[in-house]
Amino acid sequence: MKGISKKLHHPGKWMIAAILMVMMAFAVPVSAADWPDKVHFLIPGGAGGGWDGTARGVGKALMDAGIIKHASFENMSGGGGGKALNHLISTAKRQQGTLMVNSTPIVIRSLTGVFPQSFRDLTPISAVIADYAAFVVPNNSKYKSWKQVIEDFNKNPKSVRIAGGSVKGGMDHLVAALAFQAAGGDPLKVRYVPYDAGGKAMAGLLSGDTQVLSTGYSEAVGLTKQGETRILAITSEKRMGPTPDVPTLKELGYDATFANWRGFFGPPKLPDNKAVAWQQMLKKMYDTPEWETIRKSRGWQNLYKPGKEFYTFLEDQEKVIGDLMRTMGFIK
Repeated sequence: MKGISKKLHHPGKWMIAAILMVMMAFAVPVSAADWPDKVHFLIPGGAGGGWDGTARGVGKALMDAGIIKHASFENMSGGGGGKALNHLISTAKRQQGTLMVNSTPIVIRSLTGVFPQSFRDLTPISAVIADYAAFVVPNNSKYKSWKQVIEDFNKNPKSVRIAGGSVKGGMDHLVAALAFQAAGGDPLKVRYVPYDAGGKAMAGLLSGDTQVLSTGYSEAVGLTKQGETRILAITSEKRMGPTPDVPTLKELGYDATFANWRGFFGPPKLPDNKAVAWQQMLKKMYDTPEWETIRKSRGWQNLYKPGKEFYTFLEDQEKVIGDLMRTMGFIK
C-alpha cells in the first residue's frame, strides 16, 4: 500500500503520460468522428437555381471525397425562401442533421419584410463560396452586347424586361438595378419580372417572356454550356476562367461589381459542438480535388467564414445592403 500511495503523490512517467493523454483528448479539434455520416440539405427554392446548385455541389463533393457517406436534398419553394426558413425554425428539434443553404437574399428579404425572421433566428455555420452575377440572353437574341441592352434601356426602360429567380427588390433585381444605375439609368425604372428560382426564370427567358436574365455566374455558365444562351457581361473585377470571352461591367466602362456569398445555416440553438463539427466538415472539403473540380467548373470562389466570423460578416452585409436599398428607394 505504501508503494501505491507514493506513486499517487509522486507520479512516475506512466502517470504523467496518462495525464497528458487525457489533456490532449480535450484539446483535440473536431474530427470526422464528430460530424454525422449523413447530411440533409434544405434548399429554399426550386431546382435549377443557385441555392440548388450550391447544395448539390457541396453534397456531391463531400460524398465523392469520402467525408460523408450520404447526402439528401429537399427543395422547399415559397415565400421568397421564407417557407423553408420557417420550417427549419419550427421543426428545429428534429433538424439536427440539416443544413439550409442560403445567400445574400436572406439579408435582403429580411430587410424588405418578405419574412419576419433573419439569420439571427438560425445558427450560422459558414459562408462557403462567392458567386458573381451575370446577364444572359438566348442565342437568338437581338442583343449581341451589354452596351446594346443599355442603349435600349436608356431610350425606353419599359422595352427591356429583366428576369430573375428572386422577388422584386431581391438580389437579382438589385444587381440589375446597380448595373443600369452604373450606366447612367434610373434604377427604379428597371422592368423586373420575378420567378421562383433560376430554373423558372430561364424558362421565361427562353420562351420570350423576358429579354435578359439576371442570375448567378455559376448558373449562367451551366446554361451557356447547354448551348441555348449567351452571357453578355459579368459583375466580377476580372474575366473568369470558364468564360474568357465574356467582359466585366467594369471593363465595359460601368463602375459596378457584385459578389453573392452562399453558405449554410443550422437550426436555431444548435449546440456549439455540433456547429463546430459542421464547420470542420466544410473546411476539410476545401482540401479535396473533388471540391476543386466542382468549384472550377462552376466559376465559384472559395469563401470560408465560419461561426462568429460569418455572423459578423452578415451584420456588416445587413448594414451595407440596407443603406444601398434605402438610397435606391427599395426600402424606407
